[in-house]
Amino acid sequence: MEGPNIHSVEAVIDNGDFGKRTIRFETGLLAQQASGSALAYLDGETTVLSATTASKSPKEHFDFFPLTVDVEERQYAAGRIPGSFFRREGRPSTDAILACRIIDRPLRPLFKKGMRNEVQIVATVLTVAPDDAYDVLAINAASLSTSLSDLPFSGPVGGTRIALIDGQWVAFPRYSENARATFSMDIAGRVVGDDVAITTIEAQAPENAEENIASGGIAPTEEIVSQGIEAAKPVIRTLCEAQQQLINECGKETAEYPIFPDYTEEQYQAVSTQIGDRFNTILGIVDKQERDEALNELTDQIVSELTEAEGAAFDAEDDADSLAAAVNANFKSVMREHVLTENVRMDGRGPADIRSIYAQVGVLPRVHGSAIFQRGETQVLGVTTLNMLKMEQQLDNLSPIKAKRYMHHYNFPPYSTGETGRVGSPKRREIGHGHLAEMALESQLPGREEFPYAIRQVSETMGSNGSSSMASVCASTLALLNAGVPLKAPVAGIAMGLISAQIDGEAKFVALTDILGAEDALGDMDFKVAGTRNYITALQLDTKLDGIPGDVLSAALDQARDARIAILDLMHEAIDGPDEMAPTAPRIITVQIPADKIGEVIGPKGKMINQIQDDTGAEITIEEDGTVFIGATDGPSAEAARDQVNAIANPQLPEVGERYVGTVVKTTSFGAFISLTPGRDGLLHISQIRRLVGGKRIEQVEDVLNVGDKVEVEITEVDDRGKISLSVTADDEAEAENAEASQNDDAEDSNESHARRESRGKRSGRSRTRKHSNRSEDSADSTDSSESAESAQSADEADEDENSDSDRPTRGSRGSRGSRGGRRRRRTRTNSDEN
Repeated sequence: MEGPNIHSVEAVIDNGDFGKRTIRFETGLLAQQASGSALAYLDGETTVLSATTASKSPKEHFDFFPLTVDVEERQYAAGRIPGSFFRREGRPSTDAILACRIIDRPLRPLFKKGMRNEVQIVATVLTVAPDDAYDVLAINAASLSTSLSDLPFSGPVGGTRIALIDGQWVAFPRYSENARATFSMDIAGRVVGDDVAITTIEAQAPENAEENIASGGIAPTEEIVSQGIEAAKPVIRTLCEAQQQLINECGKETAEYPIFPDYTEEQYQAVSTQIGDRFNTILGIVDKQERDEALNELTDQIVSELTEAEGAAFDAEDDADSLAAAVNANFKSVMREHVLTENVRMDGRGPADIRSIYAQVGVLPRVHGSAIFQRGETQVLGVTTLNMLKMEQQLDNLSPIKAKRYMHHYNFPPYSTGETGRVGSPKRREIGHGHLAEMALESQLPGREEFPYAIRQVSETMGSNGSSSMASVCASTLALLNAGVPLKAPVAGIAMGLISAQIDGEAKFVALTDILGAEDALGDMDFKVAGTRNYITALQLDTKLDGIPGDVLSAALDQARDARIAILDLMHEAIDGPDEMAPTAPRIITVQIPADKIGEVIGPKGKMINQIQDDTGAEITIEEDGTVFIGATDGPSAEAARDQVNAIANPQLPEVGERYVGTVVKTTSFGAFISLTPGRDGLLHISQIRRLVGGKRIEQVEDVLNVGDKVEVEITEVDDRGKISLSVTADDEAEAENAEASQNDDAEDSNESHARRESRGKRSGRSRTRKHSNRSEDSADSTDSSESAESAQSADEADEDENSDSDRPTRGSRGSRGSRGGRRRRRTRTNSDEN
């Protein structure tokens, strides 16, 4: 059997000191029944297969081009088995959906306008190197497979990621290299004549950009970003030329596909003549709904005039939709001319004017942070939620990034545009807008060590008339500050538009600040720019032109910077820094412990860590490097958990005089072991236990104390080996009464003994010595009684002095112990004052 006819070509990208990257394109091996198929390899390790197909018949009832782009991530590409119950891939990951969007956006405008055949592009990730991303490689594979097909497509398109690393723009950077980047851009474009036309850009300052800039990296200012766009053009040209070589060898002839234009030239001219200057009454209406209603009324009027008049050239049933589309096309032409010739936009603003802005923080009760940001009729409610780091999102994808601490979710309900529609799971557009806002803010979030919280930011679009994604950036900044998140710098965003035309033989461009939804639809560019006062943190560009001159794009970036700073000034008036954290927000503190102590803190089968959590009500998370995150609903609970963790992993010998409410963990014939803190026990001798019952003799410790009992103790001695001796602390008055009773009993016993000695007569010295020895060994309770009597006197004397200094009565003891007890009480009082 004859094997497949395989054709291939290579494109080599030279990154100077960062080495070369080789992209190889191949066709003819796989997916031979697709209309077009291509394999793209990055350095022979990361492989993406793209297949393009089209339906046999058009969807005539559609008023849009039905293009679908799907990205299939296969876990075998990274040598993994899916972790789902059925051990197979399920719904696409967020990374896959975002890859679909960066493929769709540059390719969709290049199909012939008016197509209604369904077109599907499926990109399958077959292999992936651990240090490489597949998404921009997939742009090239999709472009090639579509260009090789028989579809009317004005390709090819080249796509690359270019990152600013150590002062150099690097194409196709690796994940490990991107960690040193201060800015990263995904750029797609195509060769038009002698130039490269940029079609889409998606860019961001990475998470650690601020640290890299502080270490000497170059900040992504407007000038630097413009240089990066120019640096990407030679890379795109190389990729396009390699694809074109394969297209020339293997590409199919373009087939004839039915085209369904929105209107005919005859209809356009008839509407233009009929409408005259009646659009002038609509231009200048500020309110979106009022302007839309006026345009709809005018459209119905024009259609009626052209179809219902005697001898009308158009049929009301067959031509009404086309005539309505011609009215919209005429309105687009008039609006654009109005901007180009008079510098006046459809709502009466000038090109650089921003709509009125309203900002407010703390708009919702009980949530951790909230804010409203409104610009014109675009209104976004931002809500911030904080939690333990264990709540960060775990990622099951093909990248080496497996967890995400900051999650930004964007919602666009149908009521935000006054319409009805489906609600539920997010659509691709919502995922893309949330990702853009997330990129804008990510570099300005505090580090995990400084702010050990997982952060979920939700942007609820309450109203939309242009750039709700950039309003989400502003609302999120306000809500994060309201939640107490110490941002490195506040971030704001603005959407820029562009109107262009040939006037008197020269190309004229007018950049528009803060575009309306209609200006987005009727203009030539949607250019979203977000950043701080000092540099750009994210941007997204989509253009309908073959290309935008570099000086025009640079001027638009400068115009966006002026608007961004004006918005930041207004946001500063609403909130000028991070607020105190809400009472409902968790309190999280960190402890660093030696890595070899992690097992001790966790304990066998988690016994120790569970005990700490149960005792304090805190939640504890331990990372591999020994960082312990402790979260609780209040500060004291978190502090108590930290103390217990430190007692185990960072032990410090306790000091004499410190008091604890301990738990009996073991009893013996000579006393009880009391747990003071996890991993730290002390011995309460039986002679001290007797004092809990007034000094009376006890047969066994269990008569007074049992395992699990709580007892207040005080440290009396810590020996060289760290062993701790304890004494009990009891209420002064109660102990004094018990001591007095014991003293009376001892006095009676002493009188009886004296009488017996006199009646027996004189004993030998040896007998007296033996008797004395026996009493020393066996009659400890009489000694204790004598000590209790003296203690009662000391307590009476101490009450007057000590009760004025301490809320808790503290028992004195005889001799030098009483003196130590006084110093201990003073130290305890000082600690209490400090706390």
